Amino acid sequence: MKPTEITDKGDILDSIDRSVFFTAAALIVLFCIFGGVFSSESAVVFARLQDWLVVNVGWYYILIVAIFFAFIVYLALSRFANIKLGPDDSEPDYSYQSWIAMLFSAGVGIGLLFFGVAEPVTHFAQPPVGEALTVGAAENAMLFTYFHWGFQAWATYIIMGLSLAYFAFRQGLPLTIRSSLYPLIGKKIYGPIGSAVDVFAVLGTMFGVATSLGIGVTQVNAGLNYLFGLAISPKMQVLLIAAITLMATVSVITGLNRGIRLLSELNMILATFLLLFVLLFGSTAALLGAFVQNIGNYLGSFVSLTFNVYAYEPNEWIGDWTLFYWGWWISWSPFVGMFIARISRGRTIREFILGVLFVPAGFTFLWLSVFGNSALFIELGETGGKITSAVISDMPTALYVFLESLPFAPVICLLATILIVTFFVTSSDSGSLVIDIITSGGNENPPVWQRIFWAISEGVVASVLLLAGGLGALQTAAISSALPFSIVMIFVCVGLYRALQVEERSRAG
Repeated sequence: MKPTEITDKGDILDSIDRSVFFTAAALIVLFCIFGGVFSSESAVVFARLQDWLVVNVGWYYILIVAIFFAFIVYLALSRFANIKLGPDDSEPDYSYQSWIAMLFSAGVGIGLLFFGVAEPVTHFAQPPVGEALTVGAAENAMLFTYFHWGFQAWATYIIMGLSLAYFAFRQGLPLTIRSSLYPLIGKKIYGPIGSAVDVFAVLGTMFGVATSLGIGVTQVNAGLNYLFGLAISPKMQVLLIAAITLMATVSVITGLNRGIRLLSELNMILATFLLLFVLLFGSTAALLGAFVQNIGNYLGSFVSLTFNVYAYEPNEWIGDWTLFYWGWWISWSPFVGMFIARISRGRTIREFILGVLFVPAGFTFLWLSVFGNSALFIELGETGGKITSAVISDMPTALYVFLESLPFAPVICLLATILIVTFFVTSSDSGSLVIDIITSGGNENPPVWQRIFWAISEGVVASVLLLAGGLGALQTAAISSALPFSIVMIFVCVGLYRALQVEERSRAG
């Protein structure tokens, strides 16, 4: 049945696409029961599943993300590049300055705070190839980190964002993933096939956001341990998830403008302050020099890194890092894609691709260089070793061990913890909104009760994953949930390309 216009009147269930909502909710509940009741058994299952995925479909993840990047580069240079994401006479909803600022904010999140120090130092201490704890290992550590957070991530988001914006704003279809398949199956998108596509999108978003929340809460726990001596344990992390999810629920109830907008502005202020503080109180000239060199190394090694599956040197590193990230980005693509689509109405395809590809990635590269290279310079010095030991023994503590080396460490650690909490809240709120839009048939202003339901669900799933295997379970959830949705994304690319061809032929005719 075609999704209908949502109103505040009538049955409370009139606001949802029932086939998508109940199917996705039932699958998530079954997962939570399995992971919560049989946590030991589920930890074994998750570990075996990740091993199987790495061995059997690792090559597929590497290849498909490379194809996504090639596809968006082609569109940016193609004859379709000047097509607007909206009617031909439409103007952008936001000025360039506002649009770039919002894209800038899209490049900041829990992941950068967690991995900004931890990932480069891990690759420095435990590289996939070569000798550890050397200058060469440090240089390669930044190269690998740039690779994981660079253009491939944003290319994946662009696929979903561009498709959502094109079909919703130019073709007038619902703002859901199923609309991308309209050129392939027509009105059947309103049937079981379309519902299945949206269910996969909901599951991918749920596990992608839950992965971020699980990672974020381990770092909040580490920060509270550093500041106040709060115990570090899975049970404590579950309690923290409950408390912060409650804050996210309050943000949902207060509404977009009063809740999420104010927290987003606070995020950007704190993140920018933290970045500038580390840059100015660190080795400023050396960090800026490293930033330039890191970009050069990344661009020079881009192709070889993109297609490297370590076929001749099999190791667990690629599953723990590259495949985890590729799965995470695919899982997050409906979430981030919908955000960048909603702020890009009226832009051309070329503007959209270039803006989304370079603005968030540019800020991400700067953040990684400032935090990652600061930590690596310390580790290469005479007093190095503490951050490496922290990363190996308890990764979430790495940021705080690093911040101890800076002036006003207790204050900066407190600000970092507050920033992680506010990112947690905005991620939960925004993620629940995206899931709510999908399960409401594309309604951009779904009822609050549904967002509360999905926000609580995200907290529950994150808790189950932490209890059922910690970071390893979070990695498995990201990689495995991305597998079915990556197939959907292939059809999204085909559907978008076919729609652009049809539009071009109609214009020519």
